[in-house]
Amino acid sequence: MYDAIIVGARCAGSPLAMLLARRGHRVLVLDRTALPADTVSTHYLQQYGMSRLQDWGLLDEVLATGVPEITNMTVSFGAAAIDGFAAPIDGLTSTIAPRRTVLDAVLLGAAERAGVEVRLGFTVSELVFSDGAVVGIRGRDAGGATVEERARVVVGADGAGSLVADAVGATTYNVVPAACFIYYSYWDGMDVQFHSRIGVREQFGAWPTHDGLTLVAVMRRREAFGAFRRDVDGQFRQIIRTIDPAIADQVEAGARAEPMRAMRYPDNYYRESHGPGWALVGDAGYHKDPFTGKGISDAFVHAEILAERLHETLGGARPMAEALADYQRERDAESRSAYDFTCMISELELTPQLAALVAAVSRDERATQQFFTMVGGGITGEEFFDPANVAAIMSGVAA
Repeated sequence: MYDAIIVGARCAGSPLAMLLARRGHRVLVLDRTALPADTVSTHYLQQYGMSRLQDWGLLDEVLATGVPEITNMTVSFGAAAIDGFAAPIDGLTSTIAPRRTVLDAVLLGAAERAGVEVRLGFTVSELVFSDGAVVGIRGRDAGGATVEERARVVVGADGAGSLVADAVGATTYNVVPAACFIYYSYWDGMDVQFHSRIGVREQFGAWPTHDGLTLVAVMRRREAFGAFRRDVDGQFRQIIRTIDPAIADQVEAGARAEPMRAMRYPDNYYRESHGPGWALVGDAGYHKDPFTGKGISDAFVHAEILAERLHETLGGARPMAEALADYQRERDAESRSAYDFTCMISELELTPQLAALVAAVSRDERATQQFFTMVGGGITGEEFFDPANVAAIMSGVAA
C-alpha cells in the first residue's frame, strides 16, 4: 500500500512526488514514456516558477545545465514595444526557457533522490475502485506484465487528456474555447533575448534555450489552420517577415535545427480536481492557452499546494475531502486573474483600451518594470490592472 500513486512524471507529477516523499510519505510515480523525452511545450519559466525551484534546492542544478538566462524582454503590439525587465522577484533577476528533456530529467531525479519509486514505460489502463472511492491503479509495466497497485490517493498528473480525469468522470467549468494554434521549432545562429509580438490576428515569439538554440514560434487564429499546414514553412516565415523584418532576417540567416512542432491545444478549462481517493494537478486539472507561457510555473505552484493539502490528510490532520476541496479552491483563486488575462490576450485582438494601455506602458519606464513584474509573478494581475494603477499609468504618459 502506497500513500500516493501519481500518474505522470513530468513538471507537475515529479515535484508533487518529491515534496510528498520529503515529508516521509511512500510514493509511486508511473509514466508511460521512457523519460527523458521531448514534449510540446513553451519551455518558459517565469520568476515565480524559478522561485519554486530555488526553494526546492533545484535551481542551481537547472542553471548548471547551461540554459541561457534571459535578462531583457520585449513585448510589442503595433508601434508600441514594451522593452525592459521585472524588478527582482525573490532575489531572481532573470528567467529561463529550458528544454523539457533537461528540466523533466532534473525534476524526476530529485523525486528519486527523495525516495520516490519510479516506473517508466508503465501504461495505466484503469483505476481500481472500492465503495465509490479510488483505491489504486491497474496497468501494464514496461515488460508487458499486468500489475495492480493500491494507494490511499491516486493523483492524475497526466496532462489534458488525463486518463485519471476520464476514469472518475471529472467535469470541466469556466471553459473558454481555444482561439489559436502554434507552430514552433529551434534555430541556430540567432541572437534574441525574449521577443513576443502581436500582429493582426497572429503572433510570433522567440527566446533562447539549450545548446545555443532559439525557440521561434508562430501563433495564428484556428480558422487559418488549414491554409497554414498546407505550406508550414512558407507561412511561418512570411508571418515573421510581416510582423518583424529584423527578426525575420535572423531566421533567414540562421538554420532550423529540428522539425516543426504543432500545438493545436484543447479549450481553456478548469476541471473538477478532487474526489474520494483521487486528485488532479497540472494540465489534467487546469489548462489555458500557452500564449503567456505559464504552464510549467503554474504546475510547480499547484503541485506545491496539493502536496501541502495531501500531507495534511495523509498525516491524519484533516479529512481528505476537506483538504482536497481546499486545494481546488486555492488553485482556482491563485490562478484566476492569469487565466482571464490569458484567455483575453490569446484572442490576438486587443481591445482599444488594452492597446492604449500597452502604448502607455511602452513610454513609461516605471510602468514597464511593473508590467514585467506582473508577468514574472511579483505582483498580481489584479494589482496591475487595478483602475487606480491604470489611471496613474495613463495620466503619467499624458502629462
